[in-house]
Amino acid sequence: MPLPVVAVVGRPNVGKSTLFNRMVGFAKAVVHDRPGVTRDRLYEETTLMDQRRVLLVDTGGIEPHTKDDLLTSMRRQTMVAVEEAAVILFVVDGKAGIVPADEEVADMLRRSGRPVVVVVNKVDGPDQEDLASEFWSLGLQTLVTVSAAHGRGLFELGDAVIAALPPAGEGESLEDDEDGPVRIAVVGRPNIGKSTLVNALLGEERHVVDDAPGTTMDPIDSKLVVDGKEYVLVDTAGVRKRARIEDVVERWVSLRSIRAIERCHVTILMIDGTEGVTDQDAKLANLVIERGRALVILVNKWDLAKGNPDLEARDLTDQIAQHLPHASFATHLFVSAKSGRGLHRVLPAIDAAYAEFDKRVPTPVLNRFLIAAVNAHTPPQQYHHPVRILYMAQTRVRPPTFAFFSNTPDGIGPAYRRYLSNRLREEFGFAGTPLRLDFVRRRKSGEGRGDDDEAPVGRDEEVDLPPDPEASEE
Repeated sequence: MPLPVVAVVGRPNVGKSTLFNRMVGFAKAVVHDRPGVTRDRLYEETTLMDQRRVLLVDTGGIEPHTKDDLLTSMRRQTMVAVEEAAVILFVVDGKAGIVPADEEVADMLRRSGRPVVVVVNKVDGPDQEDLASEFWSLGLQTLVTVSAAHGRGLFELGDAVIAALPPAGEGESLEDDEDGPVRIAVVGRPNIGKSTLVNALLGEERHVVDDAPGTTMDPIDSKLVVDGKEYVLVDTAGVRKRARIEDVVERWVSLRSIRAIERCHVTILMIDGTEGVTDQDAKLANLVIERGRALVILVNKWDLAKGNPDLEARDLTDQIAQHLPHASFATHLFVSAKSGRGLHRVLPAIDAAYAEFDKRVPTPVLNRFLIAAVNAHTPPQQYHHPVRILYMAQTRVRPPTFAFFSNTPDGIGPAYRRYLSNRLREEFGFAGTPLRLDFVRRRKSGEGRGDDDEAPVGRDEEVDLPPDPEASEE
């Protein structure tokens, strides 16, 4: 299910993007002194104080009263982020003090009903704390002083956000709803037949279908029961290239589609069979994989390809392999949502992908696999020192995630990680689901836990030690 959203909002040029970069740990947002550099929302997962995973959202600045089209667009984008947020970080400029626009933005945020943390930025030291006192007059309950440029006050900010978040538990992990329905997001470029597919699977015209792109504006949930098994189909708005998204509302629905992916188990990526695979299809597939969701690819409008010598299944299969190499694990089907051709294979493909998405392999079986994989191809040395992988365990499902415990995890390069991922698929299947591999330093006996001990390379999640590899499968 979706992570709680923490939205970073405020006037232009108060340091929102600098704070966003500090909180996610790298420079994703462009930072510049000129107001208006951040125009669209940026999403990034991060872990606060090693306790709560959230989706942090950087926004463009809010100018309450402006006739400038760009600033108006930025304001609307920001208000969408506010609607989605569990907590709002209202960033203000401590050196500039309160300006009328801050008071108007504060009033807008109060009306939203969301918890708001006032973040007084550009407070570079204790001697400047008095800069924050006037911001209590905004009437918001929580106030924290920080210097985003220097990293000051981030621990206090993290504590304030965690205190304002709703209780952890249900809704933050797809593992929580084991007995619930299989949730399926239908995504693709505009006017590709998503609503037609959902209507065909439901057996009724529940969603509006029109040749004009943009008919579907909000993700729509529809319940489907087949042979006693429950599904929830989520029809989404089309996602097109950012350069082509000129209408503010369409930018809004594109990001709503991204959120729909996050709250589903399986994603159907629809490709137009009459046009072939596009760069945007590849980006959508990559988004699904980054979000850790199972994937089924449907090549739609295949009825229109009949009799066209330029459109053959073999050619489209080659295009998928060439343009979507990162999604080679996904099943692809040729269908026609309009005529019903091939739709009888869609739900079985979804069931198969979901089963692999939820698959767990016992630790002893995995360690026998690891011994064979390492014996067949040992890890390269690092600085003339051997790199050893001592044992492994599966730490979670949805998607299947594996921890490899090593003496030198940072010595295991991308090529060897791909090798282990490919061997896992050869041995255990996992068709239709992405895999996540964590490489963890194993502590020596008697060694205390340090900042770098057992930290997954490239991941922020802590991994529990698995059972003894020699333990029985029972």
